[in-house]
Amino acid sequence: MPVTTLPPVPHYNAAPPTKADLDYADLATIDLSKMESAQCRAALASQVRDALLTHGFFYVVNHGYSQAQTDRIFDIADVPFSCVSDEEKRLYADIDQETGWYRAYKLRQYWHIDAGVRDHIEFINIDRDVHKQGHPEALRPFLPEVEEFARFNHTNVLLAVLRLIALSLELPEDALVKLHNCNDLVEAFVKFIKYHPRSAEDEEKTNNVWFKGHTDSGSVTILWSQPVAALQILGKDSKWRWVKHVENALIVNAGDAIDFLTGGYYMGTIHRVVQPPPDQQQYTRLGALYVAMTDGDVKLVPLYESPVLKRVGINPCCENSVALTMLEWRRRRANGYGRTELRPSKDKGVEEEIIDGVVVKHYN
Repeated sequence: MPVTTLPPVPHYNAAPPTKADLDYADLATIDLSKMESAQCRAALASQVRDALLTHGFFYVVNHGYSQAQTDRIFDIADVPFSCVSDEEKRLYADIDQETGWYRAYKLRQYWHIDAGVRDHIEFINIDRDVHKQGHPEALRPFLPEVEEFARFNHTNVLLAVLRLIALSLELPEDALVKLHNCNDLVEAFVKFIKYHPRSAEDEEKTNNVWFKGHTDSGSVTILWSQPVAALQILGKDSKWRWVKHVENALIVNAGDAIDFLTGGYYMGTIHRVVQPPPDQQQYTRLGALYVAMTDGDVKLVPLYESPVLKRVGINPCCENSVALTMLEWRRRRANGYGRTELRPSKDKGVEEEIIDGVVVKHYN
């Protein structure tokens, strides 16, 4: 049987793990190798419920990708940034007004962070159907692998997580899977993102915050763990805690859509990105993610048929008659971030924007 030869890719040299003594969040670990029986899935669903009610984040291990495969994905993830000129990046920098998401690049210094400081973040979104958009030349040889990476995230990880969330709500296993068909209105996509070091002056002006505290607009975000410590989550005690790097693990969190669909039972997780500890501040931070949303025409109203939600009570964010669809919510969130004027909240260190009557908070 012939061996497939993969195209060569420059190696991305990631930072060594930090030795700083950080206050890490105590996150649950979900082992996907234990999905084989209904009894095991019920036990995992209980773990997922507890994780979503406490931190909203959890690790996923034994997902099926080897460490070598993960290392190669991170090498590929750096290609759109290190191997593409700024001039070519601008050719693929555009926002789809229909879906509200970036077609390919979001360039650096596009968002206002705080105190006149603009961001040092660049990312590229790649539709799970890679043929739906254009791509910079350097990335094209790797598109089959990116498409396979998207398929793996969707089929092996996302659908498993959605089944466990449904079971935790005492719904049929496929209740949430049926809402994630990836129709033409809103697609799940791969995101490669790179954070660049900033000046000491910019760090002081922004209190070391690179990406303000926020919730994700979609349903589930899958982040492939990488060694630069910068991601923090806001605990119920109002303290920010770091998310620890776990080799070849995934970090999964719920977004706004899950919050809406559960009537606030599972709240979207508030997280932010800050300056890394001193022993990692000279490195770039490279991320690989899979961002999932319900189908665009799904109305974001509570799953009233859930026995769990009936017992605990449902707190919808708005009347069902005026609730937005996934497409509408995604578009409003994406078009506003970093470009709309935020108003101070009554809560210290919090700013707000109003989207169709729903208060969206940004944490500084």
